[in-house]
Amino acid sequence: MTDLNRYGPWALIVGASEGVGSAFARRLAADGFGVVLAARNAERLEAVAGEVQALGAPSRTVALDILDEDAAERLIDATADLEIGLLVMNAGANTYGHSFVDGDLARHNEVVTLNVLRQLPLLHHYTRAMVERGRGGVITTGSVAGYTGSPREGAYAASKAFLRVFTEGLWVECKPKNVDVVHLVLGLTRTPAMERRGLNFDNPGIPVSEPDDVAAEGLAHLADGPVWITENNVRSVQRQSGPDRAAIVQASADVIAKVVGQR
Repeated sequence: MTDLNRYGPWALIVGASEGVGSAFARRLAADGFGVVLAARNAERLEAVAGEVQALGAPSRTVALDILDEDAAERLIDATADLEIGLLVMNAGANTYGHSFVDGDLARHNEVVTLNVLRQLPLLHHYTRAMVERGRGGVITTGSVAGYTGSPREGAYAASKAFLRVFTEGLWVECKPKNVDVVHLVLGLTRTPAMERRGLNFDNPGIPVSEPDDVAAEGLAHLADGPVWITENNVRSVQRQSGPDRAAIVQASADVIAKVVGQR
């Protein structure tokens, strides 16, 4: 059970309309948290809000596209009357899988904006308030992809690497202030977003996680930062962290090709 006294009374989940984000919402609601749900799709948000309320927890929905220039300001305004004790930054799927040199530069830039530039203002605002109160927790969600360069996902992989290293620094700063920070590293997860991309979940030897298991593991290890790699993906990260970068990058590219059905 997530400690309501340490991380409550409200949790804000950015990217809450489905998959891992909605799994976080249900688990936190069951633990007594009020839950603010933020994402683009208003209809899906309301469905998750209904699940949260059915568990006896208050909820608030904020439908916005985090890519909008004023998204952070709007979300901060929408939660100004609430004490956000737990921030879950779950937005940040790869929105454009395409080779860099012949792809659309604006779309590649969107990936970096989503995973870096739009996240920093929210992390700055809510974490600062937690530090001032002397309690709270922050989860940023990362990816195994953030440990090596990837064909067709170079901008995404690099942005996730940035977020991991940034979160490590934030962890160092916040630890003496009694605020827990962890970067939760996901691998292939059976989410609606991944299913819409047509990923193959049935490749032998490639571990697949379930959203509820990922959320449960993240909450259980909130105090075990700066980085927590989900159980299914520890070996993958270890393989991608060695010094022979040519062999590692090529092996990773071969795995990605199988998952996305390029071969």
